[in-house]
Amino acid sequence: MPARPRALVTRFAPSPTGGLHLGHAHSALMGWRCAREAGGRFLLRIEDIDPVRCRPEYAAAILEDLRWLGLDWDGPVRVQSRHLADYRRALDRLAGDGLLYPCFCTRADIAREIAAIGHAPHGPDGALYPGTCRRLPAGERSARIAAGEPYALRLDMAAALRRAGGPLSFIERGEGRIRCDPARFGDVVLARKDIPASYHLCVTHDDASQGVTLVTRAVDLRPATDLHRLLQALLGWPAPHYRHHPLLLGADGRRLSKRDKAPTLAALREAGHSPEAVRALAMG
Repeated sequence: MPARPRALVTRFAPSPTGGLHLGHAHSALMGWRCAREAGGRFLLRIEDIDPVRCRPEYAAAILEDLRWLGLDWDGPVRVQSRHLADYRRALDRLAGDGLLYPCFCTRADIAREIAAIGHAPHGPDGALYPGTCRRLPAGERSARIAAGEPYALRLDMAAALRRAGGPLSFIERGEGRIRCDPARFGDVVLARKDIPASYHLCVTHDDASQGVTLVTRAVDLRPATDLHRLLQALLGWPAPHYRHHPLLLGADGRRLSKRDKAPTLAALREAGHSPEAVRALAMG
């Protein structure tokens, strides 16, 4: 008998660093509609790993805004800060495979190293790390850790690609199979000195843990899919399909963002807009 297709599961995974705006509403509605039209499940996840920028009151406001819009979700809300041990286990697995190394460099150290080299390849997140701490002897690493020196954990990209084996790809809905190039991220940080796990590790872990089969998110995150596919291959996690939607732009042609103080859903609600009107604005 042919394999039974998996039920569609999507998710909306905001970070509680401010109020939701129309761009968030657009993304949430895209995932919610995909799930509901397919008779699938729509999950809500709060990505609050950053203890400095994330606040409980913003998380509470996210739930209020989504309910006001008329969105519902299936099962309990997953809150990432309650699952630090899960991410630690994933990091330990990568470390056990010899794929992580401690990086003691500060941003200033990295900038000086790049300046000394005279140039640096660039990836989706800017200049690539020059590999300074990858070349440290094991004894020096151990001594610096024992002395209590802060460090991040970086993925040894070359070693990771060798372990992953052949070429990686992902399915983009509407386009088909897309070839991945994780190497363009270089030795990416998977755990920072001040944050126990990176966005890339947490989001990939949670999509697998929650059984997400279709990731719907904005097109600016599409490059990250290459790295997420590598982590899935390294950790034996299933690969969902992806659907990257265009960014919602403001009247000035710029993407809506918290940084640029895009009008929040709460402000639109207080100004007298109805949920139906805001949904129409969000979906263009």
